[in-house]
Amino acid sequence: MTKPSPPSPKVLAISLGGTITMTPTTPEGAAHPTLSAEDLLAAVPQLAGIGIVVKTQSFTTKPGASLAFDEIEDLAGQLQALDSESTFDGFVVAQRTDTLEETSYLLSLLYAGETPLVITGAMRAPYLAGADGPANLLASVTVAASPQARGLGVLVVFNDQVFDATRVRKTHSTSTNAFTAPDTGPLGTVAEGRLRLLAIPAHKPLPLAAAMTRPARVGLYTASLGDDGTLLAPLLEQVDGMVIAGFGVGHVPAAWVPVLQEAGQRIPVVLASRAEGGTTLTRAYGFPGSEKDLLDRGLIGAGHLDPYKARLLLTVLLRSGAHRDAILATFAPAGTTAEGRG
Repeated sequence: MTKPSPPSPKVLAISLGGTITMTPTTPEGAAHPTLSAEDLLAAVPQLAGIGIVVKTQSFTTKPGASLAFDEIEDLAGQLQALDSESTFDGFVVAQRTDTLEETSYLLSLLYAGETPLVITGAMRAPYLAGADGPANLLASVTVAASPQARGLGVLVVFNDQVFDATRVRKTHSTSTNAFTAPDTGPLGTVAEGRLRLLAIPAHKPLPLAAAMTRPARVGLYTASLGDDGTLLAPLLEQVDGMVIAGFGVGHVPAAWVPVLQEAGQRIPVVLASRAEGGTTLTRAYGFPGSEKDLLDRGLIGAGHLDPYKARLLLTVLLRSGAHRDAILATFAPAGTTAEGRG
């Protein structure tokens, strides 16, 4: 007796706009987001032959730089509801690459489902030679439908590489190989039409379930040579939290120390590194403005989190009403707060 064939996997592809959806709309050839999710899939005829049913939804057509925090929160809620209904085997979200490394991490903090969630986009618009959007969509649908991706959290798929949303960075402004993970490399690749998983994330962020009902404005300030802190001081008076992107392993000019110490007594101040990869440390240096000095004065270490992701995590915590102890405990797995020191 012939066994019935298993049902085809179902993937929901959602468009947020961005380069992958853009066509020229002015005489000068300047591009604007115009294509729907259906238009995007129509440009990938190979999808018809991989045995995956793909449904579409156009969520917004904004450029990535204009996406708002509340919109990503709304998207996460919709995907969470669909996950609980077990309607789909995977989700793919296509957006502009400008903020992709941030929205993917934010979704990883807000989406708690087991259904794979893959974020992708394009570096070259559909009307340009060598447009990479169709290949990225095909690879993303393949990964989203793969049982291997289930439970791995939010993934980023670009240029046939699969990245952990917590580690991925956009490191080039125009290259189709713009996305990398400086500390870990990719988790896997897409080859011969399937996901080839090589590693799993060491630390999957726990989704933060508390309702984000409180307003919170979190700043990001980068250390640079010769900055005496004059601009930093008034900024610290206007925010509910701050991320400092320090030099190297977490250093700032000595002139900043009194300002940061005072601010750290009022609001959470997180110390990250402006370097492309690596981590902030805890006790390698002890001079005024060093990482040990700043942590001893009440700053919170970001560890391996880059400044942009540290800002998102702090924003979510503050909007959820978290107090200092909860913020310390949440940042601790990154390895540079007292709770995380070995």
